[in-house]
Amino acid sequence: MPRRTVIFGGAGFLGLNLAEALGARQFDVTLFDLSPPPAGAFEGIQVVVGDVRDRAAVAAAIEPGTDAVIWGAAITADAMRDAAEPETLLEVNLAALVPVLRHARDCGVRRLINLSSVAAYGESAYGAAALCEDAPAPDPRSLYAVSKFATERVCMRLGELWSMDTVSVRLSAAFGPWERPTGSRDTPSPFMQLMRLAERGEEARLPGAGVCDWLYAPDAALAVLALVDAPQLAHRIYNVGPGAMFPVSDWGAHLAGLRPGFHCRIAGPEETPNVDLHRTRERAPLSIARLARECGFAPGYDLARSVGHLDAWARAHPGWFGGAA
Repeated sequence: MPRRTVIFGGAGFLGLNLAEALGARQFDVTLFDLSPPPAGAFEGIQVVVGDVRDRAAVAAAIEPGTDAVIWGAAITADAMRDAAEPETLLEVNLAALVPVLRHARDCGVRRLINLSSVAAYGESAYGAAALCEDAPAPDPRSLYAVSKFATERVCMRLGELWSMDTVSVRLSAAFGPWERPTGSRDTPSPFMQLMRLAERGEEARLPGAGVCDWLYAPDAALAVLALVDAPQLAHRIYNVGPGAMFPVSDWGAHLAGLRPGFHCRIAGPEETPNVDLHRTRERAPLSIARLARECGFAPGYDLARSVGHLDAWARAHPGWFGGAA
């Protein structure tokens, strides 16, 4: 029998990459989200359109016999949204998780995987040589970061009290196929912005190099799939990243080699950048040694491979990133 998996927040771009990876392995996948996935995508996958704060809808989505539940519902927010909508952000990102955990327990779900974020490290991410699951101690500040760290602790505590197999994954800054503007995401990745400019034939001007351990979404999906598949796991938290740093400026230069007429460069001192890197400081990279050691995870996409793959994907989905269709 196919193994049934429910993905909350499944119509987000990470959820859709997960659905592709699970579907390729013949999992029976259900996507639960406030909005449906893009029209024409993922034929044959069950979709439940609902609010994660609706306990009845959540209960109906998790059936007895479900093998795994993936919690990816979240609102990513900037400071303005933190100030304007703190109740909504915390209700969706944190409070809605508890009924999901309870119903997963009651239905005998084998494992619940919580999609957390490198944001959970907060201020601790700056100044360290590398970010390991056990050190440095997280110091989150934004409501999004606080909510992500809190989901980890809630999963850990209730997992212990309820004898549940709960695992949190701290995902590095992700980008890739299916990324698009939504009401739940205030921060489109620099790569989505570069693809939009490339499709429009406009020059990209960056405020800086943008060095980070950028995580390609298909690699994130394979890492989560490895955690779903593992018979047993020794820890409750795993970092997921590419294992290497690279600058957005180099990625853009590679893209320019595939898109005649497109140029990507760092803006001069008197110029206005047209790409937002969403960061002014360079944080430490995530160590993925634990995941590699226990699950054999090895990222498949370096800078060049991710450029080629996303360029090919964008050509197969013209206009997806906001360029001319």
